[in-house]
Amino acid sequence: MRRVRIAVMISGGGSNLQALMDAIDSGQIPAEIALVISSDKKAYGLDRAKKRGIPVDCLPEKEMSEDLLSEEILRRLHAFSIDLVLLAGYLKKIPEKVVKVYEEGIINVHPSLIPAFSGKGFYGEKVHRAVHERGVKITGATVHFVNEGMDEGPIILQESVSLTGLETPEEIGKKVLEVEHRILPKAVELFVKNKLKNQQGRILVKGDEVR
Repeated sequence: MRRVRIAVMISGGGSNLQALMDAIDSGQIPAEIALVISSDKKAYGLDRAKKRGIPVDCLPEKEMSEDLLSEEILRRLHAFSIDLVLLAGYLKKIPEKVVKVYEEGIINVHPSLIPAFSGKGFYGEKVHRAVHERGVKITGATVHFVNEGMDEGPIILQESVSLTGLETPEEIGKKVLEVEHRILPKAVELFVKNKLKNQQGRILVKGDEVR
């Protein structure tokens, strides 16, 4: 049987990419990472992929229209026969045309408990600074399907992180990242094993009681 072919899109260090590669190596996820795409040609995540022999590519850094960007992304995904796209620390919005082509085939991990601290302007360290400034006592991470909105797609998994209110934004980020490394591979495993069901916008794991 053909293994699910995954493209991972990154913008930075690629620690979530590493977690995914480790989960595949352990047998947790019966799939293969066929391509890594970066928005930054200097992203360390590209080095992680190269060490594993995974093909890498970078999106053009010049400004371009949404239609042209869609073409650039889709050309790469189609060339590698990609089934599932993972946004693992990818800091740019996916064009609507790409979302429509890969409907419920794009998964993102976000460093907060959506809908809190999500949407336009909330990405990367900006999320953790906002959490710190509000003195939030519970934060966490969310894995969700990507739709045309910003962090508005159906939620697959969430896990909370308790805070004392004394942590720095950097410390909050480290705690949340540990959660991301657990729930992103788990969500991908459920997807690959065809265990996710969309029931009127709510993502359920097949076998769970429907309420």
